[in-house]
Amino acid sequence: MKRILFPLLLLLAWPNQALSNEWKLDTVHSNFYFDVQHIYATVRGQFTDFTGEVSFDPDNPEKSHFDFAIKVDSIDTKIGKRDTHLRSPDFFDADKYPLITFKSGKVTRAANNRYVVEGALTIKGITKNVALEFLYHGQKENPLKAGQIVAGLDSRLLLDRLEYHIGDGKFYKMGAVGKDIAVLITLELLRDK
Repeated sequence: MKRILFPLLLLLAWPNQALSNEWKLDTVHSNFYFDVQHIYATVRGQFTDFTGEVSFDPDNPEKSHFDFAIKVDSIDTKIGKRDTHLRSPDFFDADKYPLITFKSGKVTRAANNRYVVEGALTIKGITKNVALEFLYHGQKENPLKAGQIVAGLDSRLLLDRLEYHIGDGKFYKMGAVGKDIAVLITLELLRDK
């Protein structure tokens, strides 16, 4: 009986172990921000509509993945006229390219609670391999909801928008809009305890 019971218990426990690495993206407390220079001023914005699938095990990063899809038309710089211009063919061409996507391929541990997530970033149909270095803040029981675990990660990235054809360089050559975009990704992840 013991020979049958022990393997059965292992099989029953296995799905729970696998699911413990699956996290739900808390879209209310996660954000995709960006900064860009406009002549001398820094213009800040964010994308407000996005989804993500995250499996993260800090002890076994090779079993982790981070996949995101961002709706381009959710761009928000707090100025409606500017947001409409950014959605236009002059920049993102949101009607033709409605999504920005990131699909991870490899996750490795670096020093000091940092993890490098290598993957394919696609903007306006152009895909490039990028490495996102995430600072892992840890995980704990959610102080606002019993029985739930919350984890946090942040990443910063500098992108050359012209490599993704976000603009044709006209405004950059004029000295009006910078080409380098500083991106901040801040994630809160949730799972049941």
